Amino acid sequence: MPASNTPIKSYTSKVFKQMITTRPLTPILDKVDSPADLKSLSVDELCVLADELRAFLLYSTGVSGGHFGANLGVVELTIALHTVLNTPYDQLVWDVGHQAYAHKVLTGRKDALTSIRSKLGLTAFPERHESIYDAFGVGHSSTSISAALGMSLAARLAGESRRVVAVIGDGAMTGGMAFEAMNDAVQQNADLTVVLNDNDMSISQAIGGFSRHLAKLWQRGLAVDIDKNGNIIMAKRQISTDDRRVRHYLHMANDAFGDISGKLPSKISERLSDAIGGILGKNTPATPLPDKIAEKIADRLCADNLFRAIGFTYLGPFDGHDLPKLMQVFERAQSLSGAVLIHVHTIKGKGFLPAEADPIGYHAIGKLPKSTPTPSVQKPAKKYSDVFGEWLIDTAKADEKLVAITPAMAEGSGMVNFAKVFPKRFFDVAIAEQHAVTLAAGMATNHKIKPVVAIYSTFLQRGYDQLIHDVALQSLDVTFAIDRAGLVGEDGATHAGVFDLAFMRCVPNMIIAAPSDEHECYHLLSACYAHQGAAAVRYPRGAGIGRQIHQHTDELFKIGVSKLIWQTDTWQLASKKLAVLVFGTRLHDALAAAKQLQSSQLGLCVIDMRWVKPLDSYMLDRLLADGVTHIATVEEHQIAGGAGSAVNEYLLQRRASVCIKNIGIHDEFIAHASHAEQLSACKLDEDGIYQHLSSFTSQ
Repeated sequence: MPASNTPIKSYTSKVFKQMITTRPLTPILDKVDSPADLKSLSVDELCVLADELRAFLLYSTGVSGGHFGANLGVVELTIALHTVLNTPYDQLVWDVGHQAYAHKVLTGRKDALTSIRSKLGLTAFPERHESIYDAFGVGHSSTSISAALGMSLAARLAGESRRVVAVIGDGAMTGGMAFEAMNDAVQQNADLTVVLNDNDMSISQAIGGFSRHLAKLWQRGLAVDIDKNGNIIMAKRQISTDDRRVRHYLHMANDAFGDISGKLPSKISERLSDAIGGILGKNTPATPLPDKIAEKIADRLCADNLFRAIGFTYLGPFDGHDLPKLMQVFERAQSLSGAVLIHVHTIKGKGFLPAEADPIGYHAIGKLPKSTPTPSVQKPAKKYSDVFGEWLIDTAKADEKLVAITPAMAEGSGMVNFAKVFPKRFFDVAIAEQHAVTLAAGMATNHKIKPVVAIYSTFLQRGYDQLIHDVALQSLDVTFAIDRAGLVGEDGATHAGVFDLAFMRCVPNMIIAAPSDEHECYHLLSACYAHQGAAAVRYPRGAGIGRQIHQHTDELFKIGVSKLIWQTDTWQLASKKLAVLVFGTRLHDALAAAKQLQSSQLGLCVIDMRWVKPLDSYMLDRLLADGVTHIATVEEHQIAGGAGSAVNEYLLQRRASVCIKNIGIHDEFIAHASHAEQLSACKLDEDGIYQHLSSFTSQ
């Protein structure tokens, strides 16, 4: 590791134009089994290591699929942190974890990286049970500063001298929890370092006032640096005229250079203009400004720096791909006490030209095909997110009151076309789920506006208090379109949407629908939207069964009314009668499983329940009147508190003498694997449901 006074060398990283399909030669990377191995490498070797690591990620992610652009963007940052810190004693917390692949490689998991996101392979995100270098398990955004602060305070109480660093992106920083933690870090006078990885992105393009603030800090052409003695200095910093952030936010920054000059005394303004002019006209590295000018600039210019105003020591912004500079800054910053924020600017997809040009499209990729697939002549089934997007546009055309809200998930939720067609009625609030829900509640107080909140099930958990207190308690008219309900495959337990029925079912003034296919999803969205009050429709990730959506249908989708799908001819005469009540998209496997059980002694029926709340009590009463002896409920959700529990409660209230079996997810978190593998493990596929029903009816 270079000493503090080692001159900074320039290095041009390698650029890749296509994916790498065979294991690349990585002689330096092959020597790295832990972060301790980095400390014996020279700066030049570390720079070559960055190229090798990026090449390895291009290869491994092509094999495994997974998060892509964010990982390529933090290669140099990851190397610098692990070289300077003494991990795992020093604790490193990654926010969200989309960018942790390089971290996994450098911490002894290189040979297993191609197994990431697959059954029994590495997890998609940092996980404490997987490695001692994973200081905190993540998957949801905006948690890193709170967790790192807790670690820092615990170390202080335990008399330990460990350093704690949180790495958080500019997208995740928009989550209110991050600011809550920053406020408390200053209050606690904690020794904590926050690295702000500013790549102008979350999954989508970064938006909002915070992003504008970061753009201004970057555009000014100055950096708050630290010298070898630990003194804070102001330095000139080069600005590339093709910088994507500068181009994208030029209209938002409102002529930032002129804005700066207007805040400074005239002579300092002249010197600053000269300095900035020199930066824009020359390709020069960061150099210190004269002390007196620097002092005045720091006092005047940094007054509107958000982090400094809160009470953090602010350093940056720095080029997040300048590995030697990053190492120098991180090493020198260790001499600082209190809360420190180091602002680095990275490029999502760095080093892979297609990803740099399309950071949204390359946020995550699937596995590269091993051979050229045979073209399919069958039209692929629609994704449920596309069904929602189609419904959203159709309904907005018919009802001008509709507005749509998303917490930074426009692409994943199928809202891109809506945003283009109705830009004034589309609200992307960034990663701020609590705000998204209460924003909708506020809008709903005006009866001329009818908000629809598109949100993933796992992220609605983050806005639960707002759902109860701000929407349901006030009986406000808000429709929730809940995507990724159920198991989600390779993203694993952190993203599984298997708790929403339990936490919504107990909330008064709410109705909840669970469609079984694309056609039902479209029309149950309409039924919930027409309802005056809080309403939710939950639907899974991925494609449906291929059922065509008939927008104009004579079929009624009344609230709280289920549908009998299939019944054996022996139903009325059989002494043993099994009713299979299905909530959601497990219907088709449950139907196939039930048909395998046909016998002359057993009466069978399968019911598409459609509604979790209100439950179709009329259908349940009809089954009891028909002499049903066995009732099985099926749902892709936790058994505890789920839809089956609602049936249990009703039957208990009726004092019904009937055998009950709830088929769903038991009291455990389901590990990452393919969706089909997860369903099989939970016995929620056709074979598993058949086994459940067969053993149940033999009782």
